[in-house]
Amino acid sequence: MTPFIKKKEIKNNWYLVNAENLVVGRLAAYISQVLRGKNKSQFNPNQDNGDFIIVTNIEKIKFTGKKFENKKYYKHTGHPGGIKEISPFNLHRKNKSQDILKLAVKRMLPSGALAKKQLSKLKIYYGDKHPHSTQNPVEIKFSELNKKNYIKN
Repeated sequence: MTPFIKKKEIKNNWYLVNAENLVVGRLAAYISQVLRGKNKSQFNPNQDNGDFIIVTNIEKIKFTGKKFENKKYYKHTGHPGGIKEISPFNLHRKNKSQDILKLAVKRMLPSGALAKKQLSKLKIYYGDKHPHSTQNPVEIKFSELNKKNYIKN
């Protein structure tokens, strides 16, 4: 019989990731797994037992190859001819670097109300400072997990 975890038994941890010179796609894949709770032994796809993630230095995140200029994000307004596109370069120029990572993570989560709740556990900040120091987040050295996670300048 499969044991199910009760809501009051769920313990959410806090993690801190410094995004300086990290690859967007690899970081987003890791974050989406932690937000869903797939890193825990009691993972259940219909429960929100994921952890909180704080990402700092989002303005220094990197893409591999020429994706920073050439990649396009599309959305549709719902009206005829209403397709809009924007590149990560333009998002960065408009000081919306947090949207680059948030879009990548959002598209790696399954759609629905549960994914929206899980995405709200992602906290993204410019610079090194964040207001969650009282939660005592555990720092994850993401660049040391795999040499491909980090881009040298």
